[in-house]
Amino acid sequence: MPRLMMAASVALAIPASAMEQNPRPARHAAAPAPAQAAGPNVQAFLASLWNDARQRGISRETFNAALGNFTPDPAIIALTKKQSEFVRPIWSYLDGAISEQRLARGRAAAERHADELAAIERKYGVDRRIVLGIWGMETNFGSFTGEKDVFRSLATLALHRYRDDFFRDELLVALKILNDGFADRAAMRGSWAGAMGQTQFMPSSFMKYAVDHDGDGVRDLWANIPDALASTANYLASFGWQPGVPWGVEVNVPPSFNLASVEGMQEFSSWSAAGLTRVSGAALPRNGKAMLWYPAGIRGPAFLVTENYRVIKRYNSSDAYALAVAHLGDRLAGGSGFRSAWPRDDKRLSPAEVKELQRRLIALGHPLGKVDGRIGEISREAIRRQQIRHGLPADGYPTLALLQKLRQK
Repeated sequence: MPRLMMAASVALAIPASAMEQNPRPARHAAAPAPAQAAGPNVQAFLASLWNDARQRGISRETFNAALGNFTPDPAIIALTKKQSEFVRPIWSYLDGAISEQRLARGRAAAERHADELAAIERKYGVDRRIVLGIWGMETNFGSFTGEKDVFRSLATLALHRYRDDFFRDELLVALKILNDGFADRAAMRGSWAGAMGQTQFMPSSFMKYAVDHDGDGVRDLWANIPDALASTANYLASFGWQPGVPWGVEVNVPPSFNLASVEGMQEFSSWSAAGLTRVSGAALPRNGKAMLWYPAGIRGPAFLVTENYRVIKRYNSSDAYALAVAHLGDRLAGGSGFRSAWPRDDKRLSPAEVKELQRRLIALGHPLGKVDGRIGEISREAIRRQQIRHGLPADGYPTLALLQKLRQK
């Protein structure tokens, strides 16, 4: 979604142009009576929220239409602990993401919307394959956009202060969407995290990046597929998508290559000179920069990924998600599956061990920020530096071998 990138992670997102759109007249159900005897915590939360909402110009009618009978959804907090893109092995996540059923739906969708996708690519400069990949990953090309009441979901998360004030802020924006007539109360259904529409925009992303592609005066991300796809392209373009640059390529790395010799982004020509080649046999891109990435360590596939890969991660910060989006797009364009095998027998660190590794890296002076059990670029670089120091393969992949080395210190 411009979804659970959660601050970094839920990503999404108010353009000045978006606010210039002609809103629909606000249409609410009859205002229900405020919830009774819902408990002091809920009542205190609603009272505080109403104070913030009215300061943003939200009417009491809107507030009651959205939250008048609010009760927390008991299933949602459990779901926060089950984001599969963060907890499953990447190969297992990809197996489910790039299914034959999804590929078949995607090919049909790509053909059905070929003209719109071409026009959107021309306007925003964003590769249509990536737009398709996001659509496929978020809602299986519109087959399931979520059935949960967005207001109840966001209010539940805000009540529990999950991700601090992130969901409270999103809830206030959702109230503004309803108040200003940009969507009907009944339409605002989506995921447990409050993401909405064909490509699962968070409310703030809707306000900032949603566009009226077909010119009918409404930014409709639920039923209007061209609007949804164009809004997705606009989102990616706003975060710096580089036209004409691939997200990345799978590569062969020669056994003699010294992983400790390079770091960060390098010109494709430098990677080529070092002996890296595309697994497809085609030449590496002539222009642009990329970094070497081993999603599962040196026993698994290797990729050269560009800044555009980082842009995909602005939609969702999970590497598994971003790689699934990119690979799904490639497959829909006729590409093959991964050439190198995944190390399915790999003994991954447990979540507790990953957090221990992060704490030890922080103690050694690496600026990781918080200990969250998620390995991103900063953690990978810290791991790589310690691997070099301890004579381990410098692939940036968290292993028990490195953790044991650090435990000895």
